[in-house]
Amino acid sequence: MAEGCLRALRYGMVFFNLLFWLGGCGLLGVGVWLSITQGNFATLSSSLPSLSAANLLIAVGSIIMVIGCLGCVGAVKENRPLLLSFFILLLLILLLEILFMVLFFSYQDQIDLYAQSDLKKGLQLFGTEGNIGLTNAWSIVQTDFRCCGVTNHTDWFDVYNATRVPDSCCLEFSDDCGLENPGTWWTAPCYERVKGWLQENLVALWIFALCTALTQILGLVFSMTIFCHAVKVDTFYA
Repeated sequence: MAEGCLRALRYGMVFFNLLFWLGGCGLLGVGVWLSITQGNFATLSSSLPSLSAANLLIAVGSIIMVIGCLGCVGAVKENRPLLLSFFILLLLILLLEILFMVLFFSYQDQIDLYAQSDLKKGLQLFGTEGNIGLTNAWSIVQTDFRCCGVTNHTDWFDVYNATRVPDSCCLEFSDDCGLENPGTWWTAPCYERVKGWLQENLVALWIFALCTALTQILGLVFSMTIFCHAVKVDTFYA
């Protein structure tokens, strides 16, 4: 009975990690595709230019692939070093996620101020050579969220040194429409619009976070159970 439960647990962990590995492959593939086709697309930060959607997907996908491979091979072979490595890496990631959440909610106001300041610095790079990713990202954000600037459409006045905004701020897009009457521009702040969108989808974000945490905890339990069994077997035959 116990042997059957252990076998089912091992197969479950192999299946779990295989899906984990395939998911990592998918994220890595999308990240590489974005990097090749869009450059540094979705880079809004001036102080963290490498923090782009492509780079994040590549990094996360690679980590998931490595962890999934360790867990899958470790479960099939009942290899103690691999199982222990899988357990330690997964536990470390879970602890880092918890630490990040605690710090985020503890310093939310300071993070808001820093993010707004950093995004405003990034506006200075809009439309400049070598910053096509940032330019595309701001254009898409302003068009999709119907907003203009970080905290106000006047943020762009300091960038152009004139009463002007990018054409993506216009209610109806046309060439050089950002030079026209301010009454034809979006005036809502993009930072608040994006923050509001995240708050509207807070339930979905929490469900995703809880499912991720539950998956990680199950992975920890499965791997440690198989690891302990492998230790007992090795001790028995020693």
